Amino acid sequence: MIELLTPAEMAEADRLTIASGTPGMALMEKAGRAVADVAARQPLGTRVVVACGPGNNGGDGFVAARVLAKRGYPVRLGLLGSLDRLKGDAAEAAAGWKGETVPIAALDYADAGLIIDALFGAGLDRPLTGEAAEAVDAINAAPGRVIAVDLPSGIHGGTGAIMGVAVRADETVTFFRPKPGHVLLPGRVHAGRLTVADIGIAADVLDTIAPKTVLNRKPLWLPALPVPAIEGHKYGRGHAVVVSGGMLHTGAARMAARAALRIGAGLVTVASPPDALATNAAHLTAIMLRRMDGAAGLAEILADERLNAVILGPALGLDAATKDIVRAALGSSAAAVIDADGISVFRDEPEALFALIHARTAPVVLTPHDGEFARLFPDLATLPGKVERAREAAARSGAVVLLKGPDTVVAAPDGRAAIADNAPPHLATAGSGDVLAGMIGGLLAQHMPPFEAASAGVWLHGEAGAVLGRGLIAEDLPEALRQVFSRLFD
Repeated sequence: MIELLTPAEMAEADRLTIASGTPGMALMEKAGRAVADVAARQPLGTRVVVACGPGNNGGDGFVAARVLAKRGYPVRLGLLGSLDRLKGDAAEAAAGWKGETVPIAALDYADAGLIIDALFGAGLDRPLTGEAAEAVDAINAAPGRVIAVDLPSGIHGGTGAIMGVAVRADETVTFFRPKPGHVLLPGRVHAGRLTVADIGIAADVLDTIAPKTVLNRKPLWLPALPVPAIEGHKYGRGHAVVVSGGMLHTGAARMAARAALRIGAGLVTVASPPDALATNAAHLTAIMLRRMDGAAGLAEILADERLNAVILGPALGLDAATKDIVRAALGSSAAAVIDADGISVFRDEPEALFALIHARTAPVVLTPHDGEFARLFPDLATLPGKVERAREAAARSGAVVLLKGPDTVVAAPDGRAAIADNAPPHLATAGSGDVLAGMIGGLLAQHMPPFEAASAGVWLHGEAGAVLGRGLIAEDLPEALRQVFSRLFD
């Protein structure tokens, strides 16, 4: 289940299911029971408070309250709004609750061991204010464990953004498929542990909905991941070129080069300015070294089409020479990964970079963090959703765009997007991004399609970080790939 459904797509899944003959109340009953099942992990006798909103999310809460009370839990229920204003399935669910319903402001959470947040789900489209915001603040101030229904109230289902205020849940129970808001920050932090419940929506509704946003998981890219053949040889596994900075800025290129080699490229060459040749030569063994005299030198190296992938940008500098080197790379037939300075150097003329990308047939992957993204796409940097920012940037630039962070998004020009959630915080260290660029370049050298190569690189990078854990430094990451691959294939 790697698909992520926006609130609109989830509403369509509900609609299609109801139109096919499943009553909406049947879906609500299963949803409420799923919440109750998770709540019932608490010992019998735990005091439960259920905070219900005025819509279907509140209806799920009424069902959960009824089921828990029947199982013997002491339950108190509060409603935002009045019973006579409930409609449809929510009104029917409320009618099935035989306990007392008090105004939301009258709820006392002091002795509650468990609080069920059923105020607002993924459909919330405006900031919470007034009594709703006060209810959220009261839940957050309470000592009990919090389970959110569908999404923590106040989290936008499509972007993970906080809509004014938001519940901080220990666990969230959602239905059918996760939403982007469950995995994008800060929504992921507010959601806590995520349970996805089956409430009777058939998977074939996805054929009609055709969602374009997915979780970055193995099924997305594993079928395209290169696997060496017994009769293969190093020349069949591609040749990646990594462009080095000057004498005092060579480490990033070497880390990227080692990552490209570790991830399976058959050969890797560092293209080095003359003043850095001795420094690079002193550190390289299996990785080859070639002299590069500026942009013309790189063009000469890449004229040999056997060198089929190029990684550039880290530590190159923000001057005209770097801009010329990027132009030379994009003028070749090699797949390109452009990172760091290779992105920022075009901050004053991004359209020139995009024109170069659109003019070529070989793939390009751009790997900005938020700051670099804002330099290249200043108008998109203010869009409310990270997926939307990356998707628009990919369409504009013609490149696969990898927008880095603890919730890295990979987006393709055709609208596909993948969100990663496996990156440990230890990856926030100098050089980590250089290694990621090298990993993607190494996969491109092996002829992996760019969206899948970028997605696989992000996932493998995260898993390598998890293997190493606290204390990792960027140089460790390529070495951890051996253990990651062992787990992946064994």
